[in-house]
Amino acid sequence: MEPDNPLLDDYVLSLARSPRPRVCFVPTASGDAEGYCLRFYDAFAVRNCAPTHLPLFRRRTADLRSLVMSQDVIYVGGGNTANLLAVWRAHGLDVILREAHQQGVVLCGISAGSLCWFDAGVTDSFGPTLAALHDGLGLISGSNCPHYDGEPERRPTYRRLVAEGLPAGYAADDGCAIHFVNGQMHRAVSSRPGAGAYRVELRGGTVEEMPLNVTYLG
Repeated sequence: MEPDNPLLDDYVLSLARSPRPRVCFVPTASGDAEGYCLRFYDAFAVRNCAPTHLPLFRRRTADLRSLVMSQDVIYVGGGNTANLLAVWRAHGLDVILREAHQQGVVLCGISAGSLCWFDAGVTDSFGPTLAALHDGLGLISGSNCPHYDGEPERRPTYRRLVAEGLPAGYAADDGCAIHFVNGQMHRAVSSRPGAGAYRVELRGGTVEEMPLNVTYLG
């Protein structure tokens, strides 16, 4: 989302177990958009890493497990989260990613690539109106709302959905990332001053939004 600001991408690379990480971009949510893949290579080819990508609409890899398990970082692009989950499940990639997570591969992403790891969240997958998504991968318990300050309807919709029974969870402004370890929040970091992260939950019939401590990486 920030082609001229590498702080969050560099933070992700710093978490990898290899000094020259193998980074695989998964562009399923955008329908494997060619331009999106090219932007990924433009961003990561200049870094100390080995970039590749995994297309599924024109699948070229027979053994998905071997490819995924050989990576240090799986980087999921934005787009339609509901479509992403359906395609992953059709190819068995959901099961492979769960195994990769258990083996210490860093899983990350933007927008749909953030939401997909949780139980539930707020999505625009079903049309122009934001709605609840209930069938995420569940690697992180609870719900997620990206673009908390980037789209005017995100915050009120998330609060309303939590009030109506969506699991409590975490929201992040654009330019902010929440880092989880073993399913538990570890820290929040940002690529710009003022970008925030929040715990949002229903307490005593009232939705409460608790700001989290955020470390600016600049």
